[in-house]
Amino acid sequence: MSGGRYGVELILDMHGCDPKTFTRDSIKAYFEELCELIDMQREDLHFWDDVGRPIEERQTSPHTQGTSAVQFILTSSIVIHTLDQLEAVYINIFSCKEFDPNLTENFSKKWFAASSCSARFIDRN
Repeated sequence: MSGGRYGVELILDMHGCDPKTFTRDSIKAYFEELCELIDMQREDLHFWDDVGRPIEERQTSPHTQGTSAVQFILTSSIVIHTLDQLEAVYINIFSCKEFDPNLTENFSKKWFAASSCSARFIDRN
């Protein structure tokens, strides 16, 4: 990084997505292929969802029902939140290693079959 910045962060808000892509298997494969594409070294992967929870403890709100995951990478992390009822995916990719935000956005939109995407790419100091 140059110019006194620590890293960069890409923020993707995607809507009109295919909820069939919101599974743990699909999200794991997304992380694997994305990290290969943008040359990031994957580390630990952690999920938070209702898998294995009793029915009465499962999330039902449109703003909480879905799968969240953190894919740690050597240079920071990729965080994803999928919302089944809203057909939305929210992704934050933060890294002190440069990556191509346009390539990342296009890959992500295609993976989740998003009909719309709002992207912001910011410097972190």
